[in-house]
Amino acid sequence: MTTIYAVSSGHPPAAIAVLRVSGADAFAVVTALAGSLPPPRMAQLRSLRDPALGALLDQAIILAFPGPATATGEDLVELHLHGGRAVVRAVEAALAADPRTRAAEAGEFTRRALLNGRIDMTEAEGLADLLTAETELQRRAAIQASGGMLRRTIDTLLDDILAVSARAEALLDFSDEADVGDDDAEVALLRTDIAKVAGTLADLVARPTVDRLRDGFRVVLAGPPNSGKSTLINALVDREVAIVSDIAGTTRDRIEAHVVVEGYPITLTDTAGLAEDSSDPIERIGIERAQDAMAQADVLLWLGDEAVPGAHADRVIALHPRADEAGRGGAREGRLSISARTGDGLADLWQRVIAAVADLTPPADSVAMNQRQHALMSDAREALEAASRETDLLLIAEQLRRARLAFDRITGRADVEAMLDALFGRFCIGK
Repeated sequence: MTTIYAVSSGHPPAAIAVLRVSGADAFAVVTALAGSLPPPRMAQLRSLRDPALGALLDQAIILAFPGPATATGEDLVELHLHGGRAVVRAVEAALAADPRTRAAEAGEFTRRALLNGRIDMTEAEGLADLLTAETELQRRAAIQASGGMLRRTIDTLLDDILAVSARAEALLDFSDEADVGDDDAEVALLRTDIAKVAGTLADLVARPTVDRLRDGFRVVLAGPPNSGKSTLINALVDREVAIVSDIAGTTRDRIEAHVVVEGYPITLTDTAGLAEDSSDPIERIGIERAQDAMAQADVLLWLGDEAVPGAHADRVIALHPRADEAGRGGAREGRLSISARTGDGLADLWQRVIAAVADLTPPADSVAMNQRQHALMSDAREALEAASRETDLLLIAEQLRRARLAFDRITGRADVEAMLDALFGRFCIGK
């Protein structure tokens, strides 16, 4: 592959700009600039000169890393330049003039690490999430994935699947030989062991995916007109995002506000009042959009005095709003009394919201999967469950092959070319 280069630190200007060169010709290319390279993994100062003109480009610290024990699996050199824009542009121009090099594409360093076996697909996806992490919970989940926690779990499970697969193939190939044992007893034991592995996968699949930490949680405020939704959303985000008025139907469309609470990214949505009958076509559209928002909510805050709509009863926090107003004091059974004007009950409300969204995320410091990994893990579990029910050895072996293929797709050992561009397009150029 062509030798590539890119700045892997932040955009200039900065105190230092780290420019990486990776590929088979990396050492020769940098030697042409620096005259010589320091010993492997030893930082030394060099004068960088334009190979064509001999002009001094910069005084830089150079580190050389022989492959394959590098981040990319190739020979790799780091140039620690002075971080001015002109310096970086001059060194990049000198590298671009060398026919052995080209500028790296987005995520290409990490892509080469994947192709050269330095990381697998789960670690690459973890790195992509780490680069975009905005909250502490997102960072922790991404660190675990990029550090190989899921890969190690998958390797253990795959070893178990390979063991039962080998036994199934042995029964198929040598069932007529005396040292294999009684076929029926062996098949029964094999099915039992397959079921144990399927049970382990079922436990993993039952956990929530990590995507919600990245995409955020939808908390929707709903209720009849003038129930205090707009006042409450303003109080929850501590700023005025919705118009508050005594006139019913002031909120016609969904209004969203994004907050991060205890590391959880949350989108609060104010909705139009759910009037039972309206002749106003704009208000009817608002009501339809409110109902759509309710259907998509992870947590529904219900502000109506009437019963909570039955379709949402499993993910609702029923409120008794405006508790500070005359005639509305006192507790209501099964409802949390709050006052958006005085702030009473808001801390308790946030505690309940956080508890609800926490149930939608993987347990802390546990193996966490994204949607793609979860779908493939589900395929593997279904294949193993099917194998554990089969009595025909050929069908058992086929289901085991299906499970192994699903695992290979999770780690990137098979069938991944179609998704590589989309994955590494999320990376910055120098990563």
